[in-house]
This record gives sequence, C-alpha cells and structure tokens, in this order.
Amino acid sequence: MEKTTLKTLVLEQRENIIAKDKGLKRDSLSEVAPNLKLPHCLIIAGIRRVGKSTLLLQIIDSYFGEDFYYFNFEDERLVNFNIEDFNLLYEVMIEFYGEKKTFFFDEIQNIKGWETFVRRMMDKNYKFVLTGSNATLLSRELGTKLTGRYILSTLYPFSFKEFLKFKEYSLDKKDLLITEKKVKIKKQFDEYLKRGGMPEYLKYNFNTEILQRLYEDIIYRDIAARYGIKDMKTLRELALYYLTNITGEISYNKLKNTYKTGSVNTIKNYTEYLENSFLVDILNIFSYSIKQQAIAPKKVFCIDNGIADCISFAFSDNMGRYLENLVYIELKRRGETLYYYRTKNNNTVDFAVKRGNKISEIIQVCFDIGNEKTREREIKSLDQAMEELELNEGLIITYENEEIIKMNGKSIKIMPAYKWLIV
Repeated sequence: MEKTTLKTLVLEQRENIIAKDKGLKRDSLSEVAPNLKLPHCLIIAGIRRVGKSTLLLQIIDSYFGEDFYYFNFEDERLVNFNIEDFNLLYEVMIEFYGEKKTFFFDEIQNIKGWETFVRRMMDKNYKFVLTGSNATLLSRELGTKLTGRYILSTLYPFSFKEFLKFKEYSLDKKDLLITEKKVKIKKQFDEYLKRGGMPEYLKYNFNTEILQRLYEDIIYRDIAARYGIKDMKTLRELALYYLTNITGEISYNKLKNTYKTGSVNTIKNYTEYLENSFLVDILNIFSYSIKQQAIAPKKVFCIDNGIADCISFAFSDNMGRYLENLVYIELKRRGETLYYYRTKNNNTVDFAVKRGNKISEIIQVCFDIGNEKTREREIKSLDQAMEELELNEGLIITYENEEIIKMNGKSIKIMPAYKWLIV
C-alpha cells in the first residue's frame, strides 16, 4: 500500500466515524462494557448492516473519547492491503494521533493474516475491539492465534425492546396491565413480527431495496467471491428455499436430489457458507448421540423476519413461521444453547434449552392455540417431552393467548409473544 493512500483513508474514516449518527443506544453496549476492562480482544460479529460500526461508535463515545485508533477494512481502495501493511497503518496513526492503546477495526476478516498483527500488539498490552461479518473466518483465525485471549459477542437485529425505543415508544411494564396501552404494544408487535429489526430498513421506512441489496451482497460478495462458487444457480436457489421455508425441517440428502448437485457435501458447504454470513441458522435435534444429531433432519431459521419477508415467496400462513423464527432469534440473542426435541411418540417440541449438561427448559410456539384440536396437540407434545426430560414446567408462546395449565403435577404457561419479549 502507498503511505499517502493510507493517510487519506485514516483521516477520512476517523472523520466519518466521529460524524456518524450514533443511532439507537444498543442493549449490547452495556453487555460488552465489562469486557472493555479486560486485556482480551473483543470481537463483535454479525450479519452485514446490523449495526456493528454503530455499536463501535457508541463504545468509543461512551468509554474512550479521543483515545483510540479506528480503521474500516471494508473499502475498495484497500484491495492491495496485506499483512505487511499493518505496521505502515500503525505508523500513519501515530503520526496523526500520537500513541494510543486501543484499536477499533471494522470488518477485519477482509485481511488475510490479521490475527498475527493483533496478537503481536496484544503482547505489548494494546487493546483491540474488532467487528466481522464472517463467522468461520473469525473462528478459524481466532482459534489459531488468539486462543483464550478473545471474547466473541454476536450482534443481532433490534430486539422488540429496541424496536419500541426506535419507534420512540416509552415502555413501562405496567403498560401490559392497561388495556389501551396494551393494544398499542400489540400493534407495534404486529409490525415487528413482519418487518423485523434491521436498523436501516426501519430507519428508511421499510424500503425493500435495502434488504434486497443486503441479500445480494451476502450471496455475491461474502459467499460467491470469497469461496469461489461457480454454481451460482444452486446457491441462489438453496438460499431462497431456506428463506421461504424458515422453521421447516430440512434434509441435506433430499436437497442434494432436488438440486441434482451430485454430492451432499455441496449442499452442506453452501449451507455452512450461508450460516457463516449470519443469514441463516441451522438447528439440530437434541440427542445424547452425536450420530443421531448428525443424521436427523435439521430446522432452518433466518436472522431476521424482515429479510425473510422481503426475499422469500410469501404465503398466507407465514405468520406462524415468523412467530417461531422470532422466538428462536430472541433465544439466541439471550445466549441460549438450543435444540429441537422429538418425543418417543414422534411429537416435536420447537425448542429445548440446554444449560450446563441438561435440558432445563422446553418451549412450544403456536400462533393460535384457541382451536381445541390444536390446543390438545400442543399440550400433549409438551407434556410428553416434560415427562421424558423430567421437567415440571413448560412454556407455550402464542400470538395472544394467555393462561396457566396445571396437570399431573406439572405446570404449562401459555404466554403471548409480545409479553414474553418484554417482561
């Protein structure tokens, strides 16, 4: 890299990050704050345009003032930047801003070998806060050079609480007890259920081009270009299938036959690439047998309902799928380890939450449990799972139904999603 080019970029980017709208204060800000005092490298990962740079700005503004270096590697002028250029970049930063102890790097995974520079500087007691949009590259590089010296935090789209703040709705949990205010919360939830929580999409009044462009960037830049994909037709069709069938069960073998790839590994690899870009998430069945987990059907989820709604083929019954997808993402946002569960009678429970070495909570999602046949089926599945997993409590999340059922010494709570999201 030419030093003059780096000087231009360093000056431009620092001005841009300082002038940037600080946006809605993210809940993650308080969550990552304790880690800023540790010597470990803090990694903030997540899908493109989810607000990682904004969170970096909020961290800088809240805790560092002028005492930082900043650089964004998502810039086409850095096409020739390589690991040898890190020292030159550091030299430019010292020339402009003097000696600082904290580096903020955006989209660091774009530079091969970045972890070597970070490790060397960490050995000299420098602090790093990094962002990235590719899970596998980050994990591979972190595992080789930074083992035990980093903390990884995933940033998700807006939670419902953040969505309400964005909409300038002042939330008080007592509002759930007041009919008029509860109606307003439910109206906001209806929008959140369908539109999701991608910040720019909400900011610019649900302009679908924003999410469509995001989707194309992921497919072509994050996956096709990075992994050298030649069979774009299969990649695009598989991604579209997943987004159209969120919460559905998938079989790699069946998908191999559907798309005639010749090898199941092609489907597995493409799925892994989609996962690594944070576009989709794959959920395994719960089993103490690793082999059973591997061969059983899996369930597919999307990182955001708004993305699924904009990209997929819309169906009239999608709201039930959106509700389950929303619950899944919220559980992941809360840091839960998740599986789905199948009883000995072959009934399915949507989510089994594993804490420690056992399942400690099971959750069923049902849009409307008012129908007697549906009610009986959902309660029976949950009751069987509770019996097999030796649990006394279960949860059914619905669109608006609410009650507590006592049976056989067990308790099943039925709770509307909008309430579950904010209590």
